[in-house]
Amino acid sequence: MQTTRSRPVKVAFLGHGTIANDCKRFLANDLARGDIEIIGAIVRDPAKYEADQVSYPIQDASALDELCAAADIVVECAGVPAASELGPRVIASGTALLLSSVGSLATAEVLEALLAGPGELVVTNGAIGGFDALGSAAQAGGIDTISIRTSKLASALVRPWMTDDQRAELEALQPEQEPIELLHGNPAEAIAKFPANVNIAVALAWATRDYVPADADVAARVASMQHSLERVQVRILADASATLSSHEIRCSGTAGEYVFHFQNAPSKSNPRTSGFTAMSVTRDLRNWCNGSR
Repeated sequence: MQTTRSRPVKVAFLGHGTIANDCKRFLANDLARGDIEIIGAIVRDPAKYEADQVSYPIQDASALDELCAAADIVVECAGVPAASELGPRVIASGTALLLSSVGSLATAEVLEALLAGPGELVVTNGAIGGFDALGSAAQAGGIDTISIRTSKLASALVRPWMTDDQRAELEALQPEQEPIELLHGNPAEAIAKFPANVNIAVALAWATRDYVPADADVAARVASMQHSLERVQVRILADASATLSSHEIRCSGTAGEYVFHFQNAPSKSNPRTSGFTAMSVTRDLRNWCNGSR
């Protein structure tokens, strides 16, 4: 049921890059109607944004507590390191946090802090979906195995930790060649090597947690998520023929067998970011504002 609001929902951004700007574009009508008001953003280096034409302050992390006190919800779109560092502060302040860098949940200490409250944690599904079906099966104990295979353009997967030979192999990969498997493991193992590409795997683990009662303590909820993280298998492939990011989810168990395949176009403003992520964040924000969470 939609709630009646006497004032706009006050939204702050943690991070102000592609996802935040895409969200603002998708929220244009909500902002024009006065349903939502953006009151500020926290970034690492505010000086880089001085030329931006925005109607709200862009500040560094020293202003986070003050911004949380004024906001109804903080929308995180700053990446796993920033979400891990600053997300727990938002939750501890009592302000709701909409988390897009879901990979931060793969670290036990961060997971516990984000579940500890008193602020509400809202986790977006990011660049994939089908979580209603998979969540139903998981809560009934109907999933035994679950995997996600992500294929991306080889050049988009070059990482600083790679050797010169590894980088050269990816850069030389031709469309007619077979994709190269760069990783096969669970999300916790993947997060260190491909932090920008495992948010969806951790989101999949979040969606397929074992059922715990709403009044369960933090330890029980952490254990449920950790079990799910261990169950999800992740494969990351470099594919020189890839034109879109591709994600294939496979689940099987007593509930049945399920296959989901997503091919996401990149953001129009940044080809290295999935355009669907901001769409998911926008929908989750609207649902939270309307009380349908």
